[in-house]
Amino acid sequence: MRPVPAAPRRAANWLRPSQQNIVFALFAVLFVIFSIFLRGFLTADNMLTLLQNVAVLGILGLGMAMVVIGRGIDISLVASLAVPPGLVLQMVQNGHSLPFALAAAFALSLAFGLVNGWLIAYAEVPSLFATLATGLFLAGLGQVALFKLDVVQWSPGMNALTVIGQGNIAGIPVSVIMFGLAAAVVTLFLRVTRLGTYLYAIGDNPNAARITGIPTRPVIVLQYVLAALIGAFAGLVMAASVNSMPTRIYNSTLIYDVILVVVLGGIGLSGGRGGVVNVIIGTLLIGTMLNAMTIMDVSYSGQNLIKGLVLLVAILTDSFLNPRNEETAQQGDI
Repeated sequence: MRPVPAAPRRAANWLRPSQQNIVFALFAVLFVIFSIFLRGFLTADNMLTLLQNVAVLGILGLGMAMVVIGRGIDISLVASLAVPPGLVLQMVQNGHSLPFALAAAFALSLAFGLVNGWLIAYAEVPSLFATLATGLFLAGLGQVALFKLDVVQWSPGMNALTVIGQGNIAGIPVSVIMFGLAAAVVTLFLRVTRLGTYLYAIGDNPNAARITGIPTRPVIVLQYVLAALIGAFAGLVMAASVNSMPTRIYNSTLIYDVILVVVLGGIGLSGGRGGVVNVIIGTLLIGTMLNAMTIMDVSYSGQNLIKGLVLLVAILTDSFLNPRNEETAQQGDI
């Protein structure tokens, strides 16, 4: 029997019904409908706003995806977005150099990721509860000890960082290019490196991975460290885009948007499945929905109701498409 060439195989995969393909088709249909019937949607200014919002949401989705692939969840990701970048702005405002402030912020992110990873991998605290507690702690630390105001303002010493959040290259917003670069790096990590292979193996079956000699606990720690660093990077892109860091964003529903991106995009909560393409597809759909609801002046409560329903449908769909069984449902899951 002659082997099927790679290109037709890839085309067949895209045409085959799956959550990923259905979500992408839904995005395309909604985009066309909003473009035709929703006044103000298909304008240059709104497309720029949509792309900038999608960029930050997508970068956060990359961090969450790595954790979910490893069969965890990181509720503290928005604290990672707000506090370390806010610390950079505050330190520069207080007279410290930008390199020193960046080093301090990423050291904080690194320590935060290590604490998350240790609690989950070694203390065996379920990831949902561990990251909920550490996220509350980091957000409270910022509000009590690190920041003078809830919104940390940009200062002239930060101008060297405007390059990652403002302007465009060949008509593409720089923030979207930052998302693309982050997506490329995460893709290489997941698909090319041995650690990426280990992450999929642990997500698929942690006991089997341990038996085969994979260092499961250090890899679990690594995934939370990487998620914290990616969250800090997303915060820097956001701060550079709006020239400030609203630290109270931790109290928003952004974390649910990130979970929506990951689950709706097709990354199974059972672990070991999905990748960067799923994050991109989920980001496009959720970003478009949020933008359209804002234009239609849907109330904040109404948006939360819609997002809650969509998330519930996504989780139910995931439970049918990626069911857990006794062999793969192990301690340390979500």
